[in-house]
Parts: sequence; C-alpha cells; structure tokens
Amino acid sequence: MNVRWIAAALAVLVLAGVCVQLGRWQLHRLDERKARNDVTRTNLAAPPAPIDQIVGPQGVVGDQHAWRTAVVTGTFDASKQIVMRYRNVDDRPGFEIVTPLRLADGKAVLVDRGFLARQGAELAPLSIPATPTGEVTITGRLQRSERGGRTTGGTPDDGTARLINGPDFAKVLGLNLYDGYLTVDKQEPANDPAFGAFPGPEIDDGPHFFYALQWFFFALLALGGLVYFSRQEGHGGKSAGDGAAPESPAEPRPEARAGAAD
Repeated sequence: MNVRWIAAALAVLVLAGVCVQLGRWQLHRLDERKARNDVTRTNLAAPPAPIDQIVGPQGVVGDQHAWRTAVVTGTFDASKQIVMRYRNVDDRPGFEIVTPLRLADGKAVLVDRGFLARQGAELAPLSIPATPTGEVTITGRLQRSERGGRTTGGTPDDGTARLINGPDFAKVLGLNLYDGYLTVDKQEPANDPAFGAFPGPEIDDGPHFFYALQWFFFALLALGGLVYFSRQEGHGGKSAGDGAAPESPAEPRPEARAGAAD
C-alpha cells in the first residue's frame, strides 16, 4: 500500500466517524423532543390557572410552561399595539396582532389576539379589529418569548416587529411585561371573528430517528467501501505476482544439438 492509499483510508475512517456522531446527535435531539412532548401533553391537560401562579414572581415563561392554560384579567392598551410581520399559519402568510393587557397588579402581558391573513401583496393589514374597551378576561396558552438566533426583529420599530419578545418589547413600550406571551383561546367579551385561530402544538417524534438511521447507513457504506477496495487492492497485488510467466528451461546450445545428431 502506498501513501496515497493510506491517506484515502484515513479520510474514509474520519468520514465514517463524523457520520456516526451526526447519527448520535439526531438521537439526542429525538430524546429532547420526546421530553418536550411529555411536558406539552402535561400542560395541555392541566387546568387553567392565573398566570402568576404558573410562572411565579419572576414572570418568566419558560419551556416548562409552554402551552399551559393561563387566565388573565385586565384592560388592553391599544396605544401600544404591535403588528407582527412575516407570520404564517397553515402555510398562509399574514400578520398577528399583539396588544399588551394591563393587569391590576401593575404588570402587563403581551396578548397575541389572532392571525390576519394577507390580502394580495399588502405590507400591512388593511384593517385591524378594535380592542374591547373596559375589563377583559382572557383564557389562553402561554408561550415563551421568541428568539430567532441570528434573526433580528424582536424590538418593535414603528409599530411592527418580527418576533414576540417580552424583554425587547418592554424596553420600547415602557411596560413591566411578563417575559413571554399569551395566545387567545377564549375571551370575554368575545374576540373579533376576523381573527383566525392558531393551530395546536405538533406532538410527534419528528424525523430525527430516520435521520439518525441515514447517518448510520452512510457510515456503514463508507466502511464497507473501504473494506471492498482494500480486498481489491490485495487481490490485485497477489494476482500480479501469480500471473508472471514461468521461467522456461534453457534450450540447448546449437553445438550441443549438433553433437547429439552425430
């Protein structure tokens, strides 16, 4: 085996190792998703409760609170309403309308009042249903503040934003907001029928298991190819030696044949 062959073999082994690690990573994500699904199922089945009893005095909606049903009573502050852009519900583009609800204890919670499908190529809703006046009681699902990684847009700008983020909204709106928000399930007085409802959570294992199988298959494929070509290389060298023509016996010299003839 030459140096080039050894280098290729090492590269294949490294590739197989990377594929195995990627498969293990997908299995780890599968475990995380199963754990999150268990929390979601528990929260969906839990009875409604006041928001402060669910999230505690720190007012932070965490992953452990997602989809828990909370009940809040207060008054909408329509002057601080935010239009959420680039939203999609059931593959329909549109907008979501987020309005702070001021509570009796001086705090406020962001309420996602619902979805408005985009009409044509509009960049903003043609009309937004008015908020109810007076006291409102909302029963809805808690969600943690949205964080988009490299995606910016959690800070409202000119009444619009891309991500619903309690701390970022609080800086601009000047409110003592919960870190998280609430989607409306039921509202008294009733929510405007122009708003579209939100779908429930996806409770399944996702594609992680099959992705893991694919990565493990790629690793086996790489190792199998390495074994195959290693054998081919070995057989090729052996057959080259075995296929050499046998050395023929030396023919007698002409004078020897002449003497034999005499």
